Amino acid sequence: MSKKILVIYTGGTIGMQASDSGYVAVPGFEQLLRNRLDNSHHALLPEFEVLEYEQLIDSANLRPDNWRQIASSISDNYARYDGFIVLHGTDTMAFTASALSFMLQGLGKPVILTGSQIPLSQLRNDALDNMITALLLAGESRPVNEVCVYFNGRLLRGNRASKVKATGLDAFDSPNFPWLGQVGIHIELHRQLLIQPAAEKFQIPEFDPAAVAILQIYPGMPATTAAAIINQPGVRAVIIQSYGVGNLPDADAELIAVLREAAAGGIQLLNLSRCLQAQVSQGAYACSAVLNEIGVISGGDMTLEAAFAKLHLLLATESDPQAMREQLQRSLAGEISLD
Repeated sequence: MSKKILVIYTGGTIGMQASDSGYVAVPGFEQLLRNRLDNSHHALLPEFEVLEYEQLIDSANLRPDNWRQIASSISDNYARYDGFIVLHGTDTMAFTASALSFMLQGLGKPVILTGSQIPLSQLRNDALDNMITALLLAGESRPVNEVCVYFNGRLLRGNRASKVKATGLDAFDSPNFPWLGQVGIHIELHRQLLIQPAAEKFQIPEFDPAAVAILQIYPGMPATTAAAIINQPGVRAVIIQSYGVGNLPDADAELIAVLREAAAGGIQLLNLSRCLQAQVSQGAYACSAVLNEIGVISGGDMTLEAAFAKLHLLLATESDPQAMREQLQRSLAGEISLD
């Protein structure tokens, strides 16, 4: 039986056209796509329909409310389709993939995000291959039942993906987790890595865009800078981007005092490494031992995108601070490696 796929076009480079002010999102993507597919073996592709947003999103303008919009498009149409493709701009694709993985836990159908570095409207582009392969993956007879990013031959767990190149066609990678599959002459899926279907737990809450802030540690950073970020109105959680395996300047008593005060005031502090490949280990060096004392939570090997989206979801759905701390250190959708 042929699969039926819903393609959700949210905007992004894949559907843009050149203008005097640079590439801009324009309506009418479905017709452009079908015109391009007329020159390919489109009869071998699964049947698909396109849902194009009336207000297209340049992904640099993405806000947490857009996650809710996309998740609702999937949830509202979940019973009618066998899989979903979300066409999205590359700049914030990994944030959206992470958010969807937490909002749509227990998926029994594939949700694949893709896009391109060169618009489909251009003669030479990566858009058509990404689109065709995403359709084939979404229509697999043994479906990949999780949120993924497919880009340039790589199938990645959505909440493990990061954009690592601004102009290379291999824009995305999964620095702390193996690829779920690779596409060359053949499509090779590593099924032992896939999340197994479970009871569906779809949560599509209202988000407060001010709730999560990011504090990147750098040499000589004044404590007043950290305080200004942490004490912004509405901030309830802060991601600390520290050095190496979770280190920060413990000799800076004023900075430590700012973090201690924030934790005592109920702000959730989550420690991630600035390194692309890393596993936070608070206390491995003496300069990070104080974080355990303060109550800073180790983010393990989560990506910044996954941690940001996970905090937003938990702040929107969990009222018990201790339960939130516990869930931050658990794997909700394969986003963190556990010892």
